[in-house]
Amino acid sequence: MAQVFAMKGSKKLLNAWAFYDWANSVYSLVISSAIFPIFYGALFRVAEIEKVTIFGGEIARAPLISYVTSLAFVFIAIVTPLVSGIADYLGNKRVFLKFFCYLGAISCIGLYWFSLENIYFGLICYFFGLVGFWVSFAINNSYLPDIAFPEQQDGVSAKGFSLGYVGSVILLLFNLAMVMQPDLFGITDSGGEAAEIKAMKYSFVSVGVWWILFSQYTFYHLPKGYKREGERTNIVLNGFRELKGVWKQLGTETRLKRYLVAFFVFSTAVQTIMLIAAFYGEEEIAWGSDSERTTGLIISILVIQLVAILGSLATAYLSKKRGNISTLLLLNVLWIFLCIYAYFLITPLDFYIAAGLVGLVMGGIQTLSRSTYSKFLPETTDTTSFFSFYDVAEKIGLILGTFIFGYISQVTGSMRNATIFMAFLFFMGVVLLLRVRKLAPKGELE
Repeated sequence: MAQVFAMKGSKKLLNAWAFYDWANSVYSLVISSAIFPIFYGALFRVAEIEKVTIFGGEIARAPLISYVTSLAFVFIAIVTPLVSGIADYLGNKRVFLKFFCYLGAISCIGLYWFSLENIYFGLICYFFGLVGFWVSFAINNSYLPDIAFPEQQDGVSAKGFSLGYVGSVILLLFNLAMVMQPDLFGITDSGGEAAEIKAMKYSFVSVGVWWILFSQYTFYHLPKGYKREGERTNIVLNGFRELKGVWKQLGTETRLKRYLVAFFVFSTAVQTIMLIAAFYGEEEIAWGSDSERTTGLIISILVIQLVAILGSLATAYLSKKRGNISTLLLLNVLWIFLCIYAYFLITPLDFYIAAGLVGLVMGGIQTLSRSTYSKFLPETTDTTSFFSFYDVAEKIGLILGTFIFGYISQVTGSMRNATIFMAFLFFMGVVLLLRVRKLAPKGELE
């Protein structure tokens, strides 16, 4: 079988691992960042309402999606270690990678039926789309030290993100063509629904199909996983037991522990911004007409993705010259200024400039965060548990970030005020990363 010959560090195996980013990144771009936020806002504008009655109370559209997102990450934070424990003992985490891939992809297809009348069904599909994407992403991340040697990890991590950006942009351009020129694709107004809205729904289906189709290459070449030795009892709870074991190991791994604390703080801001940015642009920027809003938001997301390719590669280069931690410090400082700038955004031009800056630092900080953590790990074959811990930390941060963002928006009546809180998180990230750098031997990751 192909897996037998795909040895650790081989080009075939590295490419297969990186290619999953090509398969699943269309979700984070088309669903999370571009088409769905526009579609979601359009549903409320067409109905000429700003609030919806759900779960026995009225809530505005922006806090609603923030709270659902936060709840999804509570679920993800619980499920990830459960999957980790079972995968470690069965030695077949590829099965779980497939399951959550298909769960996310089918949920994307289900968004075709999202409407204010079917708000519960639509939010469930949105919920499980997030679950499928993030849990499968965590499992794929856990493969990194298994398939790549330390000196390869920065490069293959950057390659994965770059492939993801390119693939997602290709699909987004196709979706953009459908939304802006639906008649060219035979999409017309019908049943009281505008052609543009129908085109957006078709784009959700295209994401699910793309995700399932292109993930097959990864599934074919990735190894099943490493089977844990010893007695296999209570495997359902072993993930949490292993997280406890990882936490104990962190007591002797001071540098890794400090890095995880820093990562928790700045990743909370990064991931929250990624999930909320398009909703922010849709609501806070003075676009003019609905068509200008749709075009402007999609162009902004395209700018982010294209610049992020350069940002990811540039960060990998800088990390070789200056060290991982110093490069992460620089990126956090840039994020601070960007969050402050975001508070003052008004015009479409302001948003385009912000999009370019976000792209420059977004890809870089994600790429380097993942590979730096992998390099800090102690010698172990239990990579799933360590990456599960990493991902749980990230998800707990996202729970707090999206909830606080939604709460600040709801209480103050504006999403702008939440950007200052994001800037504060990046400032704390700088302080905490400086503590990590103090422990790095000269010339190593400093």
